[in-house]
Amino acid sequence: MSVGDPLPPEHVLCEEYGASRITLRKAIDGLVDQDLLVREQGRGTFVSQPMHPHRYSESFNHRIGGFYSEMAERGHEVGSEVLTQRVIAAPPRIAELLDLPPASSLVELVRLRTVDGAPNHIVHTFLPAERFAAVADNDFNTGSLYEFLRRELGVELARARLAVSIGEADADEAERLDVPADSPLLVVESTVFDPGGDPLLFGFSRLRPDVNQVEFEVVSQSGKELS
Repeated sequence: MSVGDPLPPEHVLCEEYGASRITLRKAIDGLVDQDLLVREQGRGTFVSQPMHPHRYSESFNHRIGGFYSEMAERGHEVGSEVLTQRVIAAPPRIAELLDLPPASSLVELVRLRTVDGAPNHIVHTFLPAERFAAVADNDFNTGSLYEFLRRELGVELARARLAVSIGEADADEAERLDVPADSPLLVVESTVFDPGGDPLLFGFSRLRPDVNQVEFEVVSQSGKELS
């Protein structure tokens, strides 16, 4: 079934699958809980647009994987289109976040990411050019930036600090993400650190909220209770 298709009436499904109404309703409730179906009051139950969770936990499962790896591991086809790839002078706020002198050189990488052919988000990434000059020349229309940093540059990504907010799509973003201009976007900022606590990169993603959700997991340390 396609997104937006209505679910057939209960008696039709019961007859087709040889199931009771109680069993059928439990199955439908499960699909609603998984965001595969959506109920609309007075209209019925419909196939929903699938959501792509962006999961962040305290331990990052002992590995910061990045969007590409996360979606690919779930069987989705992830696409990238490089929109900007250049060396710039660091804006004051980003220089401060990366603990760099003002106007230091940064590699700026901006990509449009798609999932299964549909536009998902635009991600902006900034890295110190002195250390990561190779990022300015590599082709990131395929593959993962994080995996490139690990594999080619031997970088260990140990920890990330995140901030989530709401923004509005400007005209260019709206066209690329196929949403109305000025519509809300999820904005996720991240600063990634090495094992010594030094900042490696700063980035922010501007995500379509109709197909994305941000999940956080908080766990206690050494068996201590959360309070």
